[in-house]
Amino acid sequence: MPTMKIRGGDLDLVEYEFNPFPPGQNLKTLGFEKTAYQLKPAKGKIIVKAPARIHLTVLDMNRFAPDHPGGGGIGFAIQIYCTAEVECTKKETEIDYNRASIIRNFVAVFKKVTGYTGGFSIKATDHQHQHVGLGSTSTIMIAVATAMNEAVGKPLTNAQLRKLIGNNYVEETADGNVAFGFETGVGPAVSTYGGMAVLGDELTLVYHHPFAAGKNVFIIIPPTDISSAGTQEFDLLMNKARTLDYMDRELKAYLFLMDLIPALERDDVKKAGDVIWEIEFRGSKRAEVEHHSYAIYNFMSQLREAHLEFVGMSSVGPSIAVVTALDRKALEKIINPLRLTIAIETKVDNEGLKITRAK
Repeated sequence: MPTMKIRGGDLDLVEYEFNPFPPGQNLKTLGFEKTAYQLKPAKGKIIVKAPARIHLTVLDMNRFAPDHPGGGGIGFAIQIYCTAEVECTKKETEIDYNRASIIRNFVAVFKKVTGYTGGFSIKATDHQHQHVGLGSTSTIMIAVATAMNEAVGKPLTNAQLRKLIGNNYVEETADGNVAFGFETGVGPAVSTYGGMAVLGDELTLVYHHPFAAGKNVFIIIPPTDISSAGTQEFDLLMNKARTLDYMDRELKAYLFLMDLIPALERDDVKKAGDVIWEIEFRGSKRAEVEHHSYAIYNFMSQLREAHLEFVGMSSVGPSIAVVTALDRKALEKIINPLRLTIAIETKVDNEGLKITRAK
């Protein structure tokens, strides 16, 4: 794996080497294993349905890195789902999922923390929209983690699960190993509670609130051949984005606290959209958008000029999220001349995780 250089300034250069490891090694238990949990393994299957997320921005890229989660951020849940089915067994853990290594790694974390000595039968199904800014990894992980927790009697809190996922957040490598990745905690938070959430550093949930009830959410994925994953994503996040956040993090925090949260309190989607549009040109978000060329700014600007209430790029893109009262037909009249198409039509999920049991 490559060695990446992180430069925050003339006197700030750090080399980070991605060291893949087999699932189950380098486990971070955060001291949670010191509690003597009373486990009550359930009979039958626990089924958890978790909404995916739109991650609008990180607050400060300087406060996170691979193997150091945090950085803060904001995002909201959408009605696109990952599902996990988990059953306690007396056998070895069996995983039915095409990215089994990331789940196997967290199973090891969970068992070490809780002291559970049995096995699990795990079947996971994701939303099939990977590496376009909708959080496939974080969504499937919170679904699986919640289902395992429910299956053994719910020993851990939602906050503990979010922090364990974040501190053990990995992506798979081609040979079946895993390597630490980037995680702010926004995805698991909004998947758990629904609506929009504001996260501070160290995966701390600062605020969450229902968002845009009854509005439509359209995901537009502009054509691009620029990667949003792997080494290109690392170079983007830990160099240019980091430098820009040195300059704009105070402004971004001010906009969150003084403008975005009050807009959410009064259900003012247009004002929330104005704040997000300002964020698109600030700090690390500017680096993420420009990563896909200025064409993304051109597309979003024309959508804003058409008086759409809320327009923002998710994560490192290229997905553009539009939240509006317009229906699909009305939106297509706006985007067809731009040669854009709607990839996904959905709504905000304001309810969060759904847990059911089956025999």
